[in-house]
Amino acid sequence: MFEYFYLELLRKTLISFGTLFNGIVIKHSDSDSNTTSEVKVPLAYGPMQKFLARLEQSADLNKSTQISLPRMSFEFIGLNYDSTRKVTTTQTFLLGSGGAEKKAYMPVPYNMEFELNIMTKLNDDMLQIVEQILPYFQPSYNLTVNLLSEISEKKDIPIILDSITMNDDYEGDFSTRRALIYTLRFTAKTYLFGPVSSASDDIIKKVSVGYVAGGRDGKTVERDVSYSAEPRAIKNYDGVTVTTLSEDITESATLINVADASSISKGYIVIDEESIYVSKIAGNQLTVDRGQDGTTAAIHVSGSNVGTITSSDNALIPIGDDFGFDGVFSWKWLKNLMI
Repeated sequence: MFEYFYLELLRKTLISFGTLFNGIVIKHSDSDSNTTSEVKVPLAYGPMQKFLARLEQSADLNKSTQISLPRMSFEFIGLNYDSTRKVTTTQTFLLGSGGAEKKAYMPVPYNMEFELNIMTKLNDDMLQIVEQILPYFQPSYNLTVNLLSEISEKKDIPIILDSITMNDDYEGDFSTRRALIYTLRFTAKTYLFGPVSSASDDIIKKVSVGYVAGGRDGKTVERDVSYSAEPRAIKNYDGVTVTTLSEDITESATLINVADASSISKGYIVIDEESIYVSKIAGNQLTVDRGQDGTTAAIHVSGSNVGTITSSDNALIPIGDDFGFDGVFSWKWLKNLMI
């Protein structure tokens, strides 16, 4: 049942959460409102107790191990399944391009809980930091995360501000350092995906339908008819150019002269953005049907590149792109054949 895979989904959510608070700045001004200093508030991953311990054990400002305030830290503290966002887990979806299509099951919703701890010595520093954070959460902020880079699956993850607590740690004698602490608790509504596997072998490339047609007498039928359909590219995906126009053509022209028709066969060609069907070839002259596959017949000048749409282009149709169908009828007479 289980197999090894590691998509780093929790790690990506955790890192994305931390980057939200990576640019907080505080400024100090003099009595004339002139900025005297500007400090970018350091941010680190770890529990608040770790930084408080360093403050208490290294209270001397002259020691090299002393940490300075203000400072922020964040920590991943909980993970819970969110049944309110549950989807059909057995459903799969495809993403990819060309021959690299992949599939994955629908993601499972989980809530990640975080704590952001803000530590300052001055109350004004704390107020500056808090005011730069709170307006963005009403009570949530959507964060777009590229959870599955293998299939370019991006998700909007709401970050919800749950609560704010304050603590002014100012106990002890006069020499004890003050630590003003705000703790902000957040919930990130993220998703967990299962293993991603190749879907190239699961893509239907041909459909055939067989049915009985004609009169029926007892257990005999007159004929059996089959219809087969295969995806057909409507774009020149490989970009191959086989020749050029030898003269200007109008939007209504059905006879086209090219420089060399030796590499063109009955089928579809592309000139500029127009798809054209070639029904007959006589020397270097083509008999065509204009404006195929939803394109518009247009004027083309002499020297324009002529590309072909072949089976190699059919193999390059990306998931989600438009395509046509090549349909083939076949039948056989089955009179007096028992079925």
